[in-house]
Amino acid sequence: MPLTIDHGSAVAPYEQLRLQLLEQVRSGALAAGAKLPTVRKLAEELGLAPNTVARCYRELERDHVIETRGRNGSFVNTHGDAVQREAQRAAREYADRVHQLGLAERDAIALVEAALRS
Repeated sequence: MPLTIDHGSAVAPYEQLRLQLLEQVRSGALAAGAKLPTVRKLAEELGLAPNTVARCYRELERDHVIETRGRNGSFVNTHGDAVQREAQRAAREYADRVHQLGLAERDAIALVEAALRS
């Protein structure tokens, strides 16, 4: 999840971050159920104040793009119609299991493609 902040931009840093995260969710680069970095970790990585990242997360949560689950962290919400949401959940569960098994991404995708063709 490559995120960058242009400190010389007229656009506020929290808004730059919000727009980038929103685009990653819309494009599928951040899938439903994906866990976001902690506020402190992301602030440190981007050279921002933690309150800046917290504001971004609050606004994304207000817009139902992400959800915060207390100490468990912040996660990308499911979106779209019921069928789309269920497919997103299934994809997230599959991706989590593939990572647990140590399967390469291309092999996991090949398995999905084969299953869809059968």
